[in-house]
Amino acid sequence: MTDYALEQLPVAVIGSGPVGLAAAAQLVRRGVRPLVLEAGTTVAAAVAEWGHIGLFSPWKYNIDEAGRSLLAPTDWHEPDGDRLPTGAELIRDYLKPLAETAELRDSVLIDTRVVAVSRVGMDRTGTAQRESTPFLIRTRSSDGTSADLQVRAVIDASGTWESPNPLGQSGLAATGEAEARRSGFVTSPLPDVVGRDREQFVGQRTLVVGGGHSAANTLLALAELREEAPGTRIGWVLRRSDPASVYGGEDQDGLPARGALGTRLRHLVETGVIEVHASTTITGFSTDGRGTLAAESGGESVTLHADRVVPAAGFRPDLGFLREIRLDLDPIVEAPRQLGPLIDPEHHSCGTVAPHGARVLGHPEPNFYIVGMKSYGRAPTFLMYTGYEQIRSVVAAIAGDQEAADRVELVLPETGVCSTDAGSSCDAPTGKSGFVDLPDTAAASDASDAAGCCGPAEPVVIGIPTGTEHGRSGESGNG
Repeated sequence: MTDYALEQLPVAVIGSGPVGLAAAAQLVRRGVRPLVLEAGTTVAAAVAEWGHIGLFSPWKYNIDEAGRSLLAPTDWHEPDGDRLPTGAELIRDYLKPLAETAELRDSVLIDTRVVAVSRVGMDRTGTAQRESTPFLIRTRSSDGTSADLQVRAVIDASGTWESPNPLGQSGLAATGEAEARRSGFVTSPLPDVVGRDREQFVGQRTLVVGGGHSAANTLLALAELREEAPGTRIGWVLRRSDPASVYGGEDQDGLPARGALGTRLRHLVETGVIEVHASTTITGFSTDGRGTLAAESGGESVTLHADRVVPAAGFRPDLGFLREIRLDLDPIVEAPRQLGPLIDPEHHSCGTVAPHGARVLGHPEPNFYIVGMKSYGRAPTFLMYTGYEQIRSVVAAIAGDQEAADRVELVLPETGVCSTDAGSSCDAPTGKSGFVDLPDTAAASDASDAAGCCGPAEPVVIGIPTGTEHGRSGESGNG
């Protein structure tokens, strides 16, 4: 295929969350046609799953500049920049209007799950003319219909929401865990405890498994439900020996809303409203239908009881549909190899990760990039603004503007704010309910250096937080 013919093809963006739609807007700005492929039945379907959760960052930090430029000529009214939105408001007041702009409305395909990415006429072993050969993307809709699409480049912004970490030990699923998930005994991450999913939890005994801030979100919501239904019981299972690191900065926190929630969580634990099972690992789920779990605590076998189990153990990237793509991944966190050492949670928290772009995110596969939460692999250290800088650079590289791709245009503040363990879009709080940022949104983002991490302390991310200054290496016990 000639270079001209190749350039006439669209660039595929996998996922229509905040980073995915920002990528589409950046492509339009560059005069490149985007093709956004969304597995869900709505735009930003993963964000909708945690729509009841609020963000820590106000509106003025949640809108990508390219997206704003597409919305400006429409009748869109930009939200109050100092207000904290929920995930549902992020969709209603920004992402949905953005997807409906004249420039993007015909480029966003919902109910279009990507099941494979390859090159036309060759698998990963084919080398000759690989760079000038279009990508082949195979998709499948919910009715089973398949389609093959050809594109000039691929930006994978699919996130990690649909790939939660297993609840067992050593990174493996516990015995019986798969069936427990299928049956609903293990719920989805970040359930809407006081709203949509209330009946699953009212008057029930719920175990929340995980030591991050998605766990904190759910625990606080369950405590709110318990005030209305005193028969509701709450247990918290975490591998670390002390839950204190989940409380954040409390009254010293740079984000007051987040700090207040950490203080409230500590109070609920200290007053016995939340029963903590520290230094505990789930090893198996009972098949007798009675809600018993096998676990190990302090080297001894114990039995736990629950009516529902909420997973809050973070996420990992789904790499299965990229098997025919030549990836170069860090062997530890499954991020792009150059990025891995910069975000390894053993050594870094959100304040120690510098902005980065196309060169760091590149793979041996030309014109293929993983961005957003998924680019951080298993590291719980992602900031939404980092994602916006990633795609600005990546789109510039795809458009052939290497000078712009190499330029760092983002200065990150020292807030200690991190996305925690939510998934493809965000994890944060407003009011009573909780926290989120591009999820880990999953997941979480975690001292500044000459690369630009020394800006003024202002809240710029979604997510409850935080990391120690030197990552897990600075903690007495991991969880």
